[in-house]
Amino acid sequence: MTEGRWVEVGDGVLARRYAELDLTVGLVLGAERALVVDTRGDERQGAELAAAVRAVTPLPPAVAITHAHFDHCFGTSAFPGAPVHALPRCREVLAATAAAQRAEWTRHYRDRGDATTAAALAATDPPLPDAAAPVALDLGGRTAHLLHLGRGHTDHDLVVHVPDQQVVFAGDLVEEGAPPDLGDAVLAEWPATLDALLALAPRVVVPGHGDPVDPAFVAEQRAYLASLALRSTR
Repeated sequence: MTEGRWVEVGDGVLARRYAELDLTVGLVLGAERALVVDTRGDERQGAELAAAVRAVTPLPPAVAITHAHFDHCFGTSAFPGAPVHALPRCREVLAATAAAQRAEWTRHYRDRGDATTAAALAATDPPLPDAAAPVALDLGGRTAHLLHLGRGHTDHDLVVHVPDQQVVFAGDLVEEGAPPDLGDAVLAEWPATLDALLALAPRVVVPGHGDPVDPAFVAEQRAYLASLALRSTR
């Protein structure tokens, strides 16, 4: 999984899995355009993703950013000319925190001995999202719904719902293979946000990290987060 691999989660709906940070991004294909969900963590990684998308489809892409953490949005410059959809708050947070995130994670990769990733990240200046969300995107014969269901992993989480395939790209509202990251969380509201996600009646939920999961997994993670939220109020 060094260079990433595609996993089909529906007809014309793909997740792309990476060993680095166990990251998962997405691709939704319509008849007229494609939607890329998140763009990886630096310009070099974004370029790999863009090449992988071009190998699948010649359709012009749009981009959706689930939240402003570097590993989900620092690769966006690899999609020049594409509209980049995110919540307005995502744009605000990225503008305010990009430099600090870049410095922190450049140190992380240097300390780990990964000079290539450290250099790529140090040279990355992520573009800010420039298009509206929430929004329903007509991809040609298919609509992708970019939704803000509530706060949870951050205060600006965006999900992508593909209703004709009952697939939801959840960003880091859901994580498989590791506990959810609480660093920027709005923990008290996270369970209700997952309730809203489950109310979409997904068949498959694609997490921001880890393998695609079913609704039962999301319900179990929701219960875990609710227990943490309850303990935090005591």
